[in-house]
Parts: sequence; C-alpha cells; structure tokens
Amino acid sequence: MQSIRRPDPLRWLWYAYGGGLPARFAPWVLHDTTCRTWWLRHLLRAIVQIAPFSIAIIVFVPGPLWLRLMCALGGAIMGLIFSVAYLHETAEHRLVKAGYPLGTGPATRAERTAGKDAAAAERYAARYRTLPTS
Repeated sequence: MQSIRRPDPLRWLWYAYGGGLPARFAPWVLHDTTCRTWWLRHLLRAIVQIAPFSIAIIVFVPGPLWLRLMCALGGAIMGLIFSVAYLHETAEHRLVKAGYPLGTGPATRAERTAGKDAAAAERYAARYRTLPTS
C-alpha cells in the first residue's frame, strides 16, 4: 500500500482553489474525497474559497457595518449552497485531475460503507418485506 503524503499548506491552498497536485499526492486526494468526513472537508475548502470575498466586502464596500456583514453573510450562504449542490461532481473532478478513472469516488465510498448498507437492507427487508401473519 502506498503511504499517504499530505500536501504542505501552500499546496493545500492551491488544491482548495481547484489547482492540481503532483502525482505523489494522488493517494491523499483519494483519501480526501472518499474518507468518512469527505463532505466536511469539501465545506472547509468552500469556506476558504469564499472567505477572501466576504472579507473584501466587509472591509472595502462603503456603508453601515451591519449592511456589509449581512451582504457578506448572504454571499457566503449562497456560495455554500452552490458548493453543496455540486459536492459529488467537485469531488469526482478532483479525483480525475489526480489521475483516477471516472467513478472512483462513489465506488470507494460505497465500498467503505458496504457492510453497513447490507445490514440496513437486511433490517429493511425483515421489517417491511415479510408477510404479516394472521
């Protein structure tokens, strides 16, 4: 098994803004987009992308502070909504940029939760697919 090598903070920032990483970080990209907390990691990257614009609105736009804060908050919320809407596509695009074939993300996440999904299907079948006894 390959060791997972994390990118340094500058490379991570580049990656957070959509840049590609060198091939040696491909196992980390796979981990980043398929681990248990992959969607939280995605939200963190989205917040990092949105933060400079929110700060610029608060600092440079004229007007009352409460209005600038509400504008920044509204823009951040809209940005996060769009980010969540494209969560799966963005993760898959990152994997393809790292050299993995299309479909690797969903397959890896499904593989990780296969046991839990099978147990849930069995519980569902036991509860709802059995014939009632009279």
